[in-house]
Amino acid sequence: MTRVVKRGVFVTGTDTGVGKTVVAAALIKSLARQGMRVAGMKPVAAGASMTPCGLRNADALALLQAANVAAPYERVNPYCFAAPIAPHIAARDASVVVDIKLLRQRFDELARDADCVVVEGAGGWLTPISDCASMAEIAAALALPVVLVVGLRLGCLNHAFLTARALAAHGAGVAGWIGNSIDPAFDRAADNIAELEKRLQRAAAIVPYASYAPEALELPLAAALNLMAPRL
Repeated sequence: MTRVVKRGVFVTGTDTGVGKTVVAAALIKSLARQGMRVAGMKPVAAGASMTPCGLRNADALALLQAANVAAPYERVNPYCFAAPIAPHIAARDASVVVDIKLLRQRFDELARDADCVVVEGAGGWLTPISDCASMAEIAAALALPVVLVVGLRLGCLNHAFLTARALAAHGAGVAGWIGNSIDPAFDRAADNIAELEKRLQRAAAIVPYASYAPEALELPLAAALNLMAPRL
């Protein structure tokens, strides 16, 4: 496995709140336990608390804590906005223009010290970051294979298939998808998962409900990484 993942992955989701951070942190831990030097990155984050060191986003801090490659916060999360709103609106309110070239520079800095960088997007694949760019443009600039996190709940089929079409339209290389059981009352979950597996035709791992500790997810995600290996 350590000879397959040479650069990193971009973790996107079918929506906000589907567990991208949980999955990204678990992927970092899983790869690190395989002997890799792994860094995390949250290029753009909206929703942060003020600390003595400045604004800090909880997702970015989780990735930083999971990683075994030390890096300054500003490299892990170059754009951090206080309000928990759409990133392009938060950037506009702060009179900031998200510079994709800067994000690529920060990624390259992380990659110089790591075997793999796990990059987590914000929201979904087409979440805007400016008037003319979205998360898709960030992933394209970093040239990373994509791992899609599907929030397993009513409506997930439509969300997943629309995202898959958007990924294909952008020519994104999809390494695989991970189903996150975010709704314990999701009726006919197995039937929905079977439909996702049939139509997405990609490697899959299913995260059980409320498995928020990265260590608890390592076994299913390690298996998923092995299935994804030819695409990574």
